[in-house]
Amino acid sequence: MDYPNLSHHGATRGVTGSCHQLHLDTANSLLIDCGLEQGTDATPNSQTTPLDFAITGIQALVITHVHLDHVGRIPTLLAAGYRGPILCSEPSAKLLPLILEDAYRLGISSEPAQIARYLDLLNRLVVPLPFDQWHTITQTPSLECRIRLQRAGHLLGSAYVECDVRYPKQATDTRVVFSGDLGAPDSPLLRPLQPPESADILVLESTYGDRLHPDRSERQQRLESAIDRALADQGTILIPAFSLGRTQELLYELEDILHRKALLSDEEKPGTDPLDWSQLPIILDSPLAQRVTQAYRELHDYWNTEARQRLGEGRKPLGFRQLICIDTHAKHQQVVNYLKSTGRPAIVIAGNGMCSGGRIVNYLKAMLEDPRHEVMFVGYQAIGTPGAVIQASSGADRTAWVELDQVRYEIRAKVMTLEGYSAHADQAGLVRFALGQGQPARRVVLVHGEGRAKQALARALRLRYEALGYELDVTIP
Repeated sequence: MDYPNLSHHGATRGVTGSCHQLHLDTANSLLIDCGLEQGTDATPNSQTTPLDFAITGIQALVITHVHLDHVGRIPTLLAAGYRGPILCSEPSAKLLPLILEDAYRLGISSEPAQIARYLDLLNRLVVPLPFDQWHTITQTPSLECRIRLQRAGHLLGSAYVECDVRYPKQATDTRVVFSGDLGAPDSPLLRPLQPPESADILVLESTYGDRLHPDRSERQQRLESAIDRALADQGTILIPAFSLGRTQELLYELEDILHRKALLSDEEKPGTDPLDWSQLPIILDSPLAQRVTQAYRELHDYWNTEARQRLGEGRKPLGFRQLICIDTHAKHQQVVNYLKSTGRPAIVIAGNGMCSGGRIVNYLKAMLEDPRHEVMFVGYQAIGTPGAVIQASSGADRTAWVELDQVRYEIRAKVMTLEGYSAHADQAGLVRFALGQGQPARRVVLVHGEGRAKQALARALRLRYEALGYELDVTIP
């Protein structure tokens, strides 16, 4: 058998469950991500299902970023006896315990002592790595392997992984690049990604391999206009949002709108205009999102130039005056009842992002049947989720309904989808990444996408390579 070679333990049937093994020789390998299958990709009790691969010889687990579909099987990996290093970027090292503690409590055990033991073990194994620096995994007379993390622009701390594998006795070397999830351009807070210098083998995500994103430059203006309309209707805007990434983007853009309207000054007198943004509470009702947002604030050294400039001006992009954080369940119920009974305009950001659980469900139960209110989607809604049902009701000829906790609710609230908030690169961005910085990847392995997206991306890659005169071997495992 030739080395290095790949085996895939997830993200081949769909977009979730990323877990790829790079076999260096007969006895040594690297594991890139250990993610949970979710949605239609998942099998029953997937969070506690034993691993379907052996952990013997795995020298390190390398994490590209901390979304659950890339890290959610780490508890299972540790339960199987893995005690090697967990390598990730410095921001990911701070975020990983927050995400996995929440997932562990919800999916495995809520017993405090058990959670504490698990987190203690996790923290002992995590090794933070700086971006753009080589880290040696193994070095023997017959095998050398080193990795380097580069910014992927998908999430704070997200990385793609460059693996250099060398066999001194054969005088051969191979560079294998794992894309992880690649971000779209112009993402708030995040520094842009740079394609790899070169790759012999590229394991490439294909989430949006079959589409091109609309222009993102006007998305903040669309957000502002949507909120103005809702304020005119004297209603509440409900935004189902994921705790990690999307929530922080929304807060960043809302602060900028407030700042531009010059409504953050304590010296200004509140007006009586129904469109007076100075009287608009921005309610963040998600304990996990609050912990993640605090971590984002502490990781400001990793923000992009624009975001750090705002800090230098004395602004608080993720902690402005009108932001109200709801912690306890009792306070959550009070806010739901208050907004339902008073009809006071407000913006509520709550999880989960697909309305299949979390605190957003109670807001929907209370307000979905009232036409004054509006549900605003800023993220993908998987088929079969309540979010997808609500989203599909927009523009329907007749009144639609959705089932929440086994009860049907008519959808009388307005529903809109705000485009431009995708955290994944589109087809053009993925092709650019494969082409690299002058030395295109010679072999591309497509993962992390639906079948249609993979096939479309494969065609686009072949056409682009052919037009430029390059050879390409593209495979879909």
